[in-house]
Parts: sequence; C-alpha cells; structure tokens
Amino acid sequence: MSNQPFVIERVFEVPVSKVWDALTQNEQLKKWYFQLPEFKPAVGFEFTFTGGPDEKKPYHHLCKVVEVIPGRKLSYSWRYDGYPGNSIVTFELFEEGENTKLRLTHAGLENFDQANPDFARKNFEGGWTSILDNSLKGYLETIIAEA
Repeated sequence: MSNQPFVIERVFEVPVSKVWDALTQNEQLKKWYFQLPEFKPAVGFEFTFTGGPDEKKPYHHLCKVVEVIPGRKLSYSWRYDGYPGNSIVTFELFEEGENTKLRLTHAGLENFDQANPDFARKNFEGGWTSILDNSLKGYLETIIAEA
C-alpha cells in the first residue's frame, strides 16, 4: 500500500483561462466531468455526485471545496457516503507558453477501506487518467474546434 498521492500531469493546447473555466463552470463540467446539480469554486461550497466502476453499485461522492486560487488552483475533499475515509483532489494550472499544464493530485487514497477492491489505487489511477486523457482533452478540443 502506498501512502504517496496519485499525481498525473497533462499539457493541453489551450490557455489557462479555458482550462480553469472547464474546471469551475458547472455548464462546462457537465460536458466532461460529472453531472453536478451545482458547482461554485468557493471555499466551503459542498457538492455531490454519483459514480463508480460499476453502474449497478454507484458510490455517492461527498465533496467540499477547500482551496481556490483563481486561474491556478482548485482543491476539494472527496469522500464516499457511508464509507470511512477522506481524500483531497487538487487541480493546479501552469502556463506553458500558449498551452496549459494541468497537475492533478489525489492525496489520501490510503484512507479508504483497502479491503474494498473499488477503492484500490489502480482504480483511481485508471479513472483519473481516463478523465484527463479522454473526457477533458476531448472537451477542450471541441472548444478549439469551435473557436
């Protein structure tokens, strides 16, 4: 078991402002992330969504925004209703010329019940990799195409 946070970095061929909007504007989040009833990039804002590796056994996620640096950093807690453990997801944005480097860190995965295979680190790694490489990348490419 690793106590190291999961970290993944990707570079997107759009300015930081476009990636920030995709991370913080609910109408955009709905197009690539989860269907959130509401989202605000404000410390203390709580949001929930349902998802997981098996549609027949979805997990109700409970999240709370813990840090916001506009255009640069968004962090929120990530836990599951009815299960012990809490973690922190952080998105950090860095300008690289006209592109944006996004660093996603999911810390505290070891706090979840390691006896539950759904909470295995490899599932988080696979999930976040798919979300960034497919969902977010595809969404940002549609923005470029529409520009």
